[in-house]
Amino acid sequence: MIEVNGKQIETDAEGFLANLEDWSEEVAVALSQQDQLELGDKHWLVINWIRNYYAEYGTSPNLRAMTKTIGNDLGDEYADKKYLFDLFPYGPAKQAGRYAGMPKPTGCV
Repeated sequence: MIEVNGKQIETDAEGFLANLEDWSEEVAVALSQQDQLELGDKHWLVINWIRNYYAEYGTSPNLRAMTKTIGNDLGDEYADKKYLFDLFPYGPAKQAGRYAGMPKPTGCV
């Protein structure tokens, strides 16, 4: 459970939102603050890309899906695992997906 703007937002034990409708940019910032990570423009590009991926495919991208497809939309550097891990050190698909308000990606531990 996290509190954002006086509202209680339900999360699971790993911090993923219980209700995807509860997502907002403020929720993403609150989740990132738990990890002591300040979100910059590059983080938001990935977060919004994940939200768009989910809207199109109905599932959260795992790391393999991310690295195979994200470069086409955001540029080649985003298709590099090391680059993504520099942005999201706890795992790009899992951590960025959590900030994006998506369900935990399949295959992420």
